[in-house]
Amino acid sequence: MLDDFLVRAALAGLGVVLAAAPLGCFVIWRRMAYFGDATAHAAILGVALALGFEISIFVGVLATAVGMSLCLNLLSERGHSYDASLGVLAHSALAAGLVAVSLLGGVRVDLMAFLFGDILAVDKGELAVIWTGGAIVVSLLVWRWNALLTATLNPDLAHASGISPRRSDLVLTLALAVTIAVALKVVGALLISSLLIIPAATARVAASTPEAMAVIAALLGAGAVIGGLWVSFQLDSPTGPTIVCVAAAAFAAGNIVQGLRGAAR
Repeated sequence: MLDDFLVRAALAGLGVVLAAAPLGCFVIWRRMAYFGDATAHAAILGVALALGFEISIFVGVLATAVGMSLCLNLLSERGHSYDASLGVLAHSALAAGLVAVSLLGGVRVDLMAFLFGDILAVDKGELAVIWTGGAIVVSLLVWRWNALLTATLNPDLAHASGISPRRSDLVLTLALAVTIAVALKVVGALLISSLLIIPAATARVAASTPEAMAVIAALLGAGAVIGGLWVSFQLDSPTGPTIVCVAAAAFAAGNIVQGLRGAAR
């Protein structure tokens, strides 16, 4: 079954969204959308470092994403504007990564694949890495769900309950870094945030509880992957961007339905 590239592509996409969509709920609740985007931009720098030092791309991207998160926390603690720090680090990391890739001698790099993904070229080894990373993220979220939710909704209540908001931030940072590292092959550095944000934002329209929002987001993400692969096959369009377009269409449809229901009432 895994010899079929479409099957591998579908499994790779599902492995990413089943972790990214529930994590995206916390990204939305905490208003961290730009934080996810900034961390994703650092992925290209991680690719360049991995190729330069001849290590695993997954390890390079993961290390760079974690480093970006730590730098952001350090700058915010020193009084720098969070938005300004995000903007500086995001664009600096992306630019530095592009320059570093161009300076790599004797290494052939398909930059478009890293920027926009190459899900159809996922092999069995990469598929194993994607599902392992996705399982780690889901396990972290399930294990720390109540603590993460309490720290997100009411930090003061979290303190009173003996929950450390800083530890919750660290868990989310690590989960986000792992998700970005495994999603790079599927949708690329420039579109990773879309799989975090769009399914969760769509699920917010229909969900009545946080748990329901996470489940619905995962289902919507899975539908976007399967639908995007089918549309891409029919139209011969780039697969990663097509998956994002299908997810965006679902978001638009959900808001239209909500608007019509509101008007009917």
